[in-house]
Order: sequence, then structure tokens, then C-alpha cells
Amino acid sequence: MTPEKLELERDMKNRFGTVMFGLATFAALASFAGTAFGQEHGGGKTMMQLFEATGWVGWLMVATSVTGTIVLIQNLLEIRMEKLAPPGVTSQIEAAINDGDLDRALEVALSEQCYFGQIMAGGLIMKEAGYEHVINGMEQVSAEETFKLNAKISNLSLIGNVAPLIGLLGTVTGMISSFQVIETKAAPTPADLAVGVYESLVNTTLGLFLAIVFLTCFFFMKNRVTKLSLNANLMAVEMLKNTRLYEKDRH
Repeated sequence: MTPEKLELERDMKNRFGTVMFGLATFAALASFAGTAFGQEHGGGKTMMQLFEATGWVGWLMVATSVTGTIVLIQNLLEIRMEKLAPPGVTSQIEAAINDGDLDRALEVALSEQCYFGQIMAGGLIMKEAGYEHVINGMEQVSAEETFKLNAKISNLSLIGNVAPLIGLLGTVTGMISSFQVIETKAAPTPADLAVGVYESLVNTTLGLFLAIVFLTCFFFMKNRVTKLSLNANLMAVEMLKNTRLYEKDRH
């Protein structure tokens, strides 16, 4: 089996394992939240009964949480150092630079679609203009590539901000249900109104819970993008210092 196939197979195994771990973690968190909510309110209703009280809005919550979990797992798999700066690519470019063959280094960088390959290509393509222009070109491409990475993780922020609005929608539908009971019954009992109240409160709780989870994940991924892109940029600059362009610029 070729090294490329081995790497692909290993990546698929890691992807499957991460997906399973993410789903299991999400299910555990949801179960814990539901159990804690039920215990806090006297344990009168099970988690499933609380979910049934959410009505059709609850299924929107489920769709939102599943979508957010998939986006999070995808970002965790794609935004890591092994993907942004694959060791095979960095070693090839470094070897070409150490040999003084900037054309080969540029060719390798242009053939790769990873973050490191793109920023190195953006710098080396300006090699005839001097070291300062190489660094400027690399910084410009780095800003573009970092923007693309931030655009990917922005979906987590979107989901985190939409979730409480869906919860608010459930709050309104629950209030409507309660007022419908008041309208149709001459003397509604607290038990009659409890259905709509449960719908309002549980939807609000779920919306806030999802917002806390996914907004936290968004800022975690944002810091991760900043850290990894900075590390890749520093690695690129260190490699460029080994070129004849740097020596020429110093003199």
C-alpha cells in the first residue's frame, strides 16, 4: 500500500473516531443537562417528557444541535497543524530552500492547497523583487488564508446566536398555548396552563444551553486559528531566513 493510501486510511479512521467521540460527548452533555434540569425541579418529569413539552420547536433545536456538532467536528478535523502545514510539504520546501533551489520550493508550494503551501507560494513568487517583498507577499496571502479559516468557524457563532432565538420562538408558542387554554376554558386549572408554561421554559433553557456550548466552541476555535496560523507564519519566516535573499537584504 502506498504512503498516500496509508495516510488517507489513517485520516478516515481518525475522522470516524472523532465523529463518534463528538456525538457521544454531545449525547452525554444533553443527558446530563436534562437529568439535572429534572432533578432541580423535583424530578417530576423525565428528560423525554421535558423534550416532548417543547413541541415542534424542540425538533428545530435537535436539528440545530446536530448541525452545530457536525460543523464543530469538521472544524476540529480540518483546522490542525497536520492539515495547515503537513510535515511532508514543509520538509520538501525546507529541503529545496536549504539547497538554494527557490524555483523548486515555489513549485512545491504552488502544488499544495494547504495553508503553509499558499503563504510560501505568496512569498516565493516575489523572490525576484527581494526579501522584503517576499515577506510582504507572504503576509498578504496569510491574511487572506486566515480570513478563510475564520469564515469556516463563523458558522459556530451563527448557530450559537440562532439557538436562543429558536428558544425564544418556543417561549412565544408556549405562551400562545397557555392563552388558548384560558380562552377555551372558563376556569382553567394550573395543570391546564402548565403545558404551555413547560413549553416556554424548556425551549428557553435549551436555547440558552446550545448558545453557551456553541459560542464557547466558536471562541475556542477562533483562538486555535490564531495560534496555528501564527505558528505556521513563524515557521515560514524562519525558512525564508535561510535563503540567499535574506543574506542579500542584510548586506
